[in-house]
Amino acid sequence: MHDFFSGVISLRNGGVSLPEIVGKYLGGGTKAVMRWFSLALMILVGAVFMSQPAELIAERISAPGLSEVAFQSPAGHTFSTLLMIILGLILVYYLVATILPIDKIIGKIYPLFGGLLIFMAVGILWALFTEYSEFIPEFNGFRNMKADAERFPLVPMLFTTIACGAISGFHATQSPLMARCMRNENESRVVFYGAMISESVIALIWAAIGMAFWGGVEGLNGAIAEYGGKAAVLVDKIATSTLGHTLAYFVVFGVVACAITSGDTAFRSARLIAADMFGIEQKSISKRLWICFPIFALGLGIILLLPFGTIWSYFAWANQALAVFTLWTITVWLHHKGKNIWIALIPALVMTYVCSSYIFVSPLMCGLSNRFVAYSLGAVLTIAISAFRLKKVFTYGKK
Repeated sequence: MHDFFSGVISLRNGGVSLPEIVGKYLGGGTKAVMRWFSLALMILVGAVFMSQPAELIAERISAPGLSEVAFQSPAGHTFSTLLMIILGLILVYYLVATILPIDKIIGKIYPLFGGLLIFMAVGILWALFTEYSEFIPEFNGFRNMKADAERFPLVPMLFTTIACGAISGFHATQSPLMARCMRNENESRVVFYGAMISESVIALIWAAIGMAFWGGVEGLNGAIAEYGGKAAVLVDKIATSTLGHTLAYFVVFGVVACAITSGDTAFRSARLIAADMFGIEQKSISKRLWICFPIFALGLGIILLLPFGTIWSYFAWANQALAVFTLWTITVWLHHKGKNIWIALIPALVMTYVCSSYIFVSPLMCGLSNRFVAYSLGAVLTIAISAFRLKKVFTYGKK
């Protein structure tokens, strides 16, 4: 619903970017906040999806002469010379993909990457049912099976742990790119809804193999601890063991391609948002570069200075918080069109509470030890935000 309606609203507004849509329906003040918030999220997305494919490629390449430590972050994370070279190459690709029109690279090669995504999911699904069928997890109630369950309670941490698999504000920032490429509105169900159904199936396959490959919750938690929570390494281990070295290269390439393409579209969106914010025309390559270089520098700095777990946690929360803005925008739009608002209002209320309570519960933010106080403060903030937004829902378009 979130992805479908954010796409349709953008389509009916000429393909404008998400901050402009939010500003139209939630007001100019929210628009200003959304511009900065969206820009920050896009840079975080770019950083997340630059570091992990680089780690995965480095894991697959044997280069003894380049394995020495070239840089150590303040957080203690080390970067080999090989990893730094790969990060540099990915940045060069991002630069080219970000400044060129969308049909020059993205429109030509991304269908191939989409095919690889489906191929690797089918391969993993085959391995799941032929080799690990006895480990497929069944429904086990609402029990928190995380290694450090006390510090990461189900509410609100489950939503941000799943991140894009639960709901993704990042998707809404990409909807305008798709809206500008569509031939007519009849394609909305396939593009904005069908793609998310496909993604959910692929996500479930990987969630199942993650449990099955390591023999359940304890084994998976142990692997996460052993490999420092690096998804790239976990994917590589699964692919190599289940499909063999030859097919594993296709799987790894598919994972790398999907991550890198997410990163370059994020940086493209960041460039366009920054251009709107500062009124910089984007017809000339030189003006695009003036925006791209600072954005890429910030993304690389985040990777070098912060551990991946921290980057992912802030990205996950920002991703869900951006979805909150989008859900409230959809609610206003539906009411304005005389449609049923509950399909958007209920998720908007739930996600507002998730993101509000996260501020007080998360160890990376306030981290209050008294959960009753943390949840209560989250409820108060939710009520305040919801009251303000509901006023906008019922007064939009009225003098």
